[in-house]
Amino acid sequence: MNTNIDKNLVIDKSFEKLSTHLDELTKHYRLLLDVVRKEKDLLILADVEKLNENNLNKEQLLFKIKSLDGLRLNYATELAMALGLDTQKIRLLEMAQKIGGPRADKLRTFHSALEMIIKRLTELNQSNAQYAESALRTVNNAMSSFKETLMGQKTYQNKGKYQQGHETSGHLVRKEA
Repeated sequence: MNTNIDKNLVIDKSFEKLSTHLDELTKHYRLLLDVVRKEKDLLILADVEKLNENNLNKEQLLFKIKSLDGLRLNYATELAMALGLDTQKIRLLEMAQKIGGPRADKLRTFHSALEMIIKRLTELNQSNAQYAESALRTVNNAMSSFKETLMGQKTYQNKGKYQQGHETSGHLVRKEA
């Protein structure tokens, strides 16, 4: 009888730690989602200064999430052990199925929320990457066009005929002449 009470206390404590931690992790993922949404707007506006600030904030959040995720794994392992589950392949849904009741519903809710947020983050990051790549192509094309304008055109073609066009860089005579 005493071992069942001890086991239930361990499960209760482990569940409470994991639950509190998952709540914190979910909050940080939501903050990251807001930062990624803001990143999209800043990419469209091409506000480099604010984009750099946003990226710094994003890096800090990612670092925090990574450390929180390590703790989540520890707490999930602790609860899985208390429930008698395989600690190598820990899944919230398996723990929910084993634990049952309102605590199971809470674990399922965390699972659904995190899954939805991560899916949305992935979509937004892909979209932001497309915006960034498009902006880089535009800048590269503009730079190429700018370089061509500065290079100007040769005054004489290879066949010796005069080529019409204005010169902006002063290439009037070839070195071979």
